[in-house]
Amino acid sequence: MNALTVLNALVILGMVVSAILAVRFEKPLSSVIALAVTGAFAALEFIVLNAPDVAISEAAVGAVLTTAIFIIAIKKTTKKEDEEK
Repeated sequence: MNALTVLNALVILGMVVSAILAVRFEKPLSSVIALAVTGAFAALEFIVLNAPDVAISEAAVGAVLTTAIFIIAIKKTTKKEDEEK
């Protein structure tokens, strides 16, 4: 068992754990952050697999852009929910 295999297993384990946490969290913001961590682990896995172009795309879209869009949507919808109450 070499170091690359151990690193690959740890990255995949981190991805699975953060994906499960994204589903299990009650607060939407916590779920979005866990989803961003899942995207970061996916980008790291692509780096381990020697696919840097895919890793850059995953980091930009999966971890950053999607997270920003979700956070903006959460902020806008929670303001409306607070005004209705």
